[in-house]
Amino acid sequence: MIVKEVDYQQYQVEIQRIRTEVFVIEQSVPEDIEYDDRDVLCHHVLAFDGDIAVATGRIDTDQGGKIGRVSVLDGERSHGIGEQVMQALHRIARRAGLNSVRLNAQVSALPFYQALGYQAEGAVFMEAGIPHQAMARAIE
Repeated sequence: MIVKEVDYQQYQVEIQRIRTEVFVIEQSVPEDIEYDDRDVLCHHVLAFDGDIAVATGRIDTDQGGKIGRVSVLDGERSHGIGEQVMQALHRIARRAGLNSVRLNAQVSALPFYQALGYQAEGAVFMEAGIPHQAMARAIE
């Protein structure tokens, strides 16, 4: 498995394929809110199994290190790929000089993010019809 930072415009098809499958198809997130104007401004990573992209995530360093759109294709989950994606995003944050990162985690994914050192902040809220929890962690 290789995880690398990629240019959004060059890899837009692969990034959108993964996010569409995970968020739009599996989780019924409306497509018009899945893709936003921040995509072109964020740093994106892709995880590749051979030549096939199987996971993605992004970090918006202009908005205080907000991580989002972390998604792993169904057949690739539980193999540590999500953790590798997060580590790559943390490296980008460190390179950008950020002291911390934040995200809005789906409540079902809280154990995953807690294992990576994220702490819950505030109350659970609804986003795209799914319960979410704001979380943050320091970047060493």
